[in-house]
Amino acid sequence: MSAPLKTRVVRHSPSTGAGSPDVWGIYEPDTGSIQYICADPPTKKAALIDVAWNFDPKNYRFSTGSMDQVLDLVREQGLTVDWVLDTHPHADHVMASAHLKERTGAPNAIGALVPDIADIWAGLYNLPGAFAPERDFDRLFEEGETFRLGELEMSVMLSPGHTLGSITYVCGDAAFVHDTLMQPDVGTSRSDFPGGKTSELWDSIQAILALPGETRLFVGHDYGAEGRDEPQWEATVAEHRAGNRHVKNGTRRGAYIRRRQERDATLPLPDRILAALQINLRGGRLPPAEADGHHYLKLPVNRFE
Repeated sequence: MSAPLKTRVVRHSPSTGAGSPDVWGIYEPDTGSIQYICADPPTKKAALIDVAWNFDPKNYRFSTGSMDQVLDLVREQGLTVDWVLDTHPHADHVMASAHLKERTGAPNAIGALVPDIADIWAGLYNLPGAFAPERDFDRLFEEGETFRLGELEMSVMLSPGHTLGSITYVCGDAAFVHDTLMQPDVGTSRSDFPGGKTSELWDSIQAILALPGETRLFVGHDYGAEGRDEPQWEATVAEHRAGNRHVKNGTRRGAYIRRRQERDATLPLPDRILAALQINLRGGRLPPAEADGHHYLKLPVNRFE
């Protein structure tokens, strides 16, 4: 995996007409993550998706620059935040969910299988009972569940593979597909974290690519690719079908699984994962302060290859 592109970029993908949302992508350069604002044009109601709480893994310090930038853009566009959404408990950045809920008053949500992810990681950290997603998120969305964003309807697709409980949000002709697909010139995301499964990732991607060809797919990350020096995060279903280097039309399931697993075997753990998941499985909250008033994280040793 190459280093994230060190360029802070904001781009607007405008509504294509009735039933179609405005989407802003905000690139977070330290982790190569893309944060999203999805808004209903007539009502100006907005959902914030996969926003980061900045974490410096060298000095173990937090800052709010990314979420501040997102909220500044919300104000500039005259939007009202109705939802704070995450697609899964991220391994490479700390989610801003709890902070955004406090700052906007909007409910926060994630997928219904996140408690199963929490059980896996409670075991890896030897922290029984530490995580309670039912407590820390206002909604745990089920497969096929729908909810309103102004006059728009958003629906939920279960998209396991990267994690066992990842979900995709579909809103009109926009789908937020998180760590399933990368840009067509890169391919797909890894599937080797605890609870992940390559065959399930393939199935999830095929369900996403069965959406209408004009659907705008917004991915969770971009680390760059040969031949370009600007981050990208939007391509249509048709563009992925035609040119995604891992899953374009004609790709066979077995060949994809072999290629993905061979690639995953070469990848190290993300440098933030062991800190991030302890926080993200609490909805973006630090562990409770100890007697000295400070917060502490627990790091498992020799638990991963």
